[in-house]
Amino acid sequence: MKAIVLTNYGAPDVLQLQEIAKPTPKEGEVLIKVRATTVTAGDGEIRNLKFSIWLAIPIRLWLGFIKPRDGIILGQELAGEVVAVGKNVRKFNVGDQVFGGTGLHFGAYAEYVCLPESEVLATKPVNMTYEQAAAVPTGGFEAVHFLRKAAIQSGEKILINGAGGSIGTFAVQLAKHFGAEVTAVDSAAKLTMLRSIGADKVIDYTQEDFTQNGQTYDIIFDVIGKSPFSRSLASLKQKGRYLIGNFSLSQMSRGLWASMTSSKKVIIGAAHQNLEDLIFLKNLIEAGELKSVIDRQYPLAQVAEAHRYVDTGQKIGSVVITVEHDDIP
Repeated sequence: MKAIVLTNYGAPDVLQLQEIAKPTPKEGEVLIKVRATTVTAGDGEIRNLKFSIWLAIPIRLWLGFIKPRDGIILGQELAGEVVAVGKNVRKFNVGDQVFGGTGLHFGAYAEYVCLPESEVLATKPVNMTYEQAAAVPTGGFEAVHFLRKAAIQSGEKILINGAGGSIGTFAVQLAKHFGAEVTAVDSAAKLTMLRSIGADKVIDYTQEDFTQNGQTYDIIFDVIGKSPFSRSLASLKQKGRYLIGNFSLSQMSRGLWASMTSSKKVIIGAAHQNLEDLIFLKNLIEAGELKSVIDRQYPLAQVAEAHRYVDTGQKIGSVVITVEHDDIP
């Protein structure tokens, strides 16, 4: 089968298309014919190891210290079809159309991948294509995680900084589902899209600093971790919540102190992916309350080019990889 293998750490060209053996499902595993996957900003960070030292070292120990171990295939989310099942598989049958996250197994940049049936997988929403479904898990999980941690309430005002990416677009829609008034902050090119998915107000960050316009919010969700810490806290109402999705050690320590010494709460951390949240997202999708925003689609052979585009930081919503198979008309 064809797969994109991580041959080194660095620029997108380290991702190489190779022919490797098709996997066989072990006990408790399902073999999925991948129809679509995505390229997230996180994929690029893993590829080039652009992490702070406290994260880079554990990741190197996990994937390979000097260079990646042989055969590592990235890809964190997918949609596809179950084509074989291992012994004692109970949740899925051959022919099931599924979507979900690959967890620490990665592996979605390939024609086929084996995953434990206990992984975060569910049947695909009936009203989504494979491409649309593949774009749901990572952004959806992160958005659900932070909004629930914030205990968002109907009628509250939330500002989402970096709202135009995969996490932000789901956060805008989910915040509206929970009844909040949403202000979305991003570049001018993304504002029309943000209005179309429900944002009540939009701010072009190149023209206006939301921390200096005199407005206050119940929740500020900084998806990208780049809002000024002190001024963001000052832009919160009393008992406000400041959510930081891509945090630094400095933000962690300052957030702990702020949470201990004021009525405001700083919430950091990453989502723990679970099946309940995936089903929650699926139900909203099938009810017509949630949709994927897709910027560009690339074939599997052009994953490196897709990474190059995502690295620019200009993507709107998600960048999807369509995986074609010779045996599919």
